[in-house]
Amino acid sequence: MPPRGGRWLAHGSFVAALWIGLGLAVPEPVQAQAKALPAFTATVTDGVFAPARLVVPAGERVKIILKNEGPGPLEFENDDMRIEKIVAAGAGSFVVLPPLKPGTYEFIDEFNIATGVLVIEAQ
Repeated sequence: MPPRGGRWLAHGSFVAALWIGLGLAVPEPVQAQAKALPAFTATVTDGVFAPARLVVPAGERVKIILKNEGPGPLEFENDDMRIEKIVAAGAGSFVVLPPLKPGTYEFIDEFNIATGVLVIEAQ
């Protein structure tokens, strides 16, 4: 009977060879790549969105990129969807919208209710 240490060495060599052999025989793992979200940009200057209307695909999550070029903060929100995002002056951020049914959705700048309206149309 070989010494105990020799048995472990033989077993370890076998396992290492097995793993190396399997590693060479199995193709490189394929990583699932997340589908990039369609992205749309709205710039806010002095409480006014440009563009004032975005057309997005219905039934898909979309990313709305917000750029605040005004002197004050922006509070982007839609109460029905429970979405609210505050963006500091001179800063940018984004929100991801859930899949929308075809229709129009109104978002406002809470700090500029009279002029800060962005309509998102899902088609």
